[in-house]
Amino acid sequence: MRRAVAGVQKYYYPHGHSTQPSYLNVCLEFVPHSEFDLTVAGPGPSRGYLLVLTNGGLNQMRAGISDMVAVARMLKATLIIPELDKKSFWHDKSNFSDVFDEEYFIHSLANDVKVEKKLPKDLVKAPKFVRYFKSWSGIDYYHDEIYPLWEHRQVIRAAKSDSRLANNYLPPDIQKLRCRAFFQALRFAPPIEALGNLLVERMRSFGPYIALHLRYEKDMLAFSGCTHGLYWKVKDIDPLDQRSHGYCPLTPKEVGMFLSALGYPSSTPVYIAAGEIYGGESHVVDLLSRFPIMMNKEKLASAEELRPFRQYASQMAALDYIVSVESDVFIPSYSGNMARAVGGHRRFLGHRKTIIPDR
Repeated sequence: MRRAVAGVQKYYYPHGHSTQPSYLNVCLEFVPHSEFDLTVAGPGPSRGYLLVLTNGGLNQMRAGISDMVAVARMLKATLIIPELDKKSFWHDKSNFSDVFDEEYFIHSLANDVKVEKKLPKDLVKAPKFVRYFKSWSGIDYYHDEIYPLWEHRQVIRAAKSDSRLANNYLPPDIQKLRCRAFFQALRFAPPIEALGNLLVERMRSFGPYIALHLRYEKDMLAFSGCTHGLYWKVKDIDPLDQRSHGYCPLTPKEVGMFLSALGYPSSTPVYIAAGEIYGGESHVVDLLSRFPIMMNKEKLASAEELRPFRQYASQMAALDYIVSVESDVFIPSYSGNMARAVGGHRRFLGHRKTIIPDR
C-alpha cells in the first residue's frame, strides 16, 4: 500500500509540516483577463438569463453549479438559482435553498456574476433555447457556439450541468471563480451548517479523529459492478476483473486492515461518512473490532436532531461533508465526487492531511 496526499501522489506530509503550494493560488484572488471581455470589474451588463438543471448527487451538483457560475460569467448571463436534481437514484426533493444558503450564494458572487432567484415574469413563458452543453468544453466553445444564441433568445436552459467545462487551459480568473463558487459561495443552509458543526464538536470530544468516507453503499457497488449479485441493469461487468484492476472500493474489513497497517491505534476515533452500508452491521464487524470508537451522524445526533434532514439524501450527505472537511485526517475508500470534493476543499483551506489508499 502506498501513502499519498490527495492530488500530490507519492508524497505523505506529516501534520504541520507542509505549506500551501503556490499553484493553489489559481483558486484565490480574481485576476482580470482580456479574453471574452472579462476585464470589467464585476459582471457587467447582462445579455440574457441562464437556467440550469443540475444532475447527480450532492457533490456532482455542486461541481456542476460551480461550472455554470463560470459559464454565466463567460456568457455575460444572469444566472437563475439552479434547479437541483430530483429524479436520480436518490429521489431527493430538496430545493436549492434547502441545501445551500441562497442569499449568501447570491451576494458572495455579486462582484462576478449576477444571480437572481427567478426569471422575470414576462420571460417565464418566453421561448427558450434548451442546450446540452458539450462536455469538457473550453472558452472557445462557449464563445463561438453558445454566446451567439443571445441574438435570438433571452433565455438559455442548460439541460445538464456536470462536466460541461474543461478542467484545464481556461483563463485564470475563470478557474478562480469556479473555485470560489464551489468552496465559498456554495455554503450549506444554516440548519445544515449548525448541525454539521455540532457533529464536529461532538466528534472532537473523543479526540483528534479520522473521517472515513466508506463508499460501500448498494447503489455504488451495483454501478461499479464490484459485488456478486449486484449489477447495473445496463452493464455487464465482471466483479473479479474490476477488483483485479483496482476499480473497486475497499471493503470495511480491508479499510480496518489499512488503518492498522498505517499504525493508527485502536483508540483512534473514526467517523464513518457514508449512507447505508451494504450488508448492514455484519459487514463492519471487523472494522469495529479494530476501532471501537466508530461514529456516524446517527450515533452523534439524536433522532430529533436528524429528523428534518433524514428524508433528503443531499442534506444528509452535506452533514457528512462538513464533518469530513473538518477532520484531522480524511481517508476515502474509493475515488468519487465526495472524495474529490472533500480533498479539494481541504487543500483550498490550507494543507490538511488526506490519505488515499492505492487499491
